[in-house]
Amino acid sequence: MHVAQLSFYLDAVGRSPDELLHAWPTLSAVAEAALGAGVRVTVIQASCATAHIERNGIAYQFVPVPQASLAGWPFGRRVRLASRTILQRVAELGPDTIHLQGLSFPVQTRLVTASLPRIPVLVQDHGDGVPRPWRRPLHRWGLARIAGVAFTAREQAAPFIEAGVLRCDLPVFEVVESSSWFTPGEIQPARERTGLHGDPCLLWIGRLDANKDPLMVLDALSRAAPSLPDPQLWCCYSKAPLLERVRQRLAAEPQLATRVHLLGSVPHETVEELCRAADFLVLGSHWEGSGYAVLEALACGTTPLVTDIPSFRRMTGGGAVGALSPPGDADAMARALIEWSGRDRAVLRRAARDFFERELSFEAVGVQLRTAYEAVLGGR
Repeated sequence: MHVAQLSFYLDAVGRSPDELLHAWPTLSAVAEAALGAGVRVTVIQASCATAHIERNGIAYQFVPVPQASLAGWPFGRRVRLASRTILQRVAELGPDTIHLQGLSFPVQTRLVTASLPRIPVLVQDHGDGVPRPWRRPLHRWGLARIAGVAFTAREQAAPFIEAGVLRCDLPVFEVVESSSWFTPGEIQPARERTGLHGDPCLLWIGRLDANKDPLMVLDALSRAAPSLPDPQLWCCYSKAPLLERVRQRLAAEPQLATRVHLLGSVPHETVEELCRAADFLVLGSHWEGSGYAVLEALACGTTPLVTDIPSFRRMTGGGAVGALSPPGDADAMARALIEWSGRDRAVLRRAARDFFERELSFEAVGVQLRTAYEAVLGGR
């Protein structure tokens, strides 16, 4: 089976193809995962330059597209011309199936399905979100002829179907967006290297914004702290629109402030050590397309204590390897902190890593992709 993994996402800063392969590791990691499951893969990527790169059994074809071509009003002439340049490359390859990245390219998707009607197209969600009402007719038209759609969790398709963006009879597949190469490690050496401590040692990885709801997590920690030996929360974040409100919350409760450490942005390679050092990952998200922090935590054997949203349910086996609290419910998360902190943490670590290897590893992603490809090909 030959699959063309097709992406119209255009790098905003115009990096070269070689730089993109380094900056966007998921691009190659997902392709190699499918290859490992026995699928021949060619990646076709919109780019600022032409390049053909062979690496680890994958052919990468970077097709030049002017930066303005995939932006702006979707019926623009340049959009159609840029899309057709890429489509010509796909047609020359003659793949069995097309795996198109993202639900945010309705015009390009329609051009693909109309120009290559005999090749089934699987579109994968990347946290695109349901379009605004005035854009939904365009998306409905653009996605009308696709053969299948992939989400991290099948439940995530429901809002798109309810909005009329996706057909109600469209096959929906569960495919995790990517995985992680992180591995478990010794806890104490990791704590010595990172400076993390606490009982329990809690880790936050994510923006300080309304969606991830750090204020709710702080409330939960405040309520749980009297019932825990020495809880310490270590927060890693890049963008932080709620940082001032977080600081105000901590200033209002000095005892809580002694338990919360605002680390800010850290290099990605440091995240692995932080996950190894932590007992639990905590997040208050109201919505996520997938959740890379949860993936990376589980890869290291760190148990997630997160919110009960579709992607997190999928990534914790419905709460089999982590706690799920209703979004916005600080009392429920406080109870989860207390209950799970009392469990055997060595057992939790083994269960987290075992689940990761079985359901979320690159090997698992490859199997999920192959299953989806075979299904849309069989339904052609």
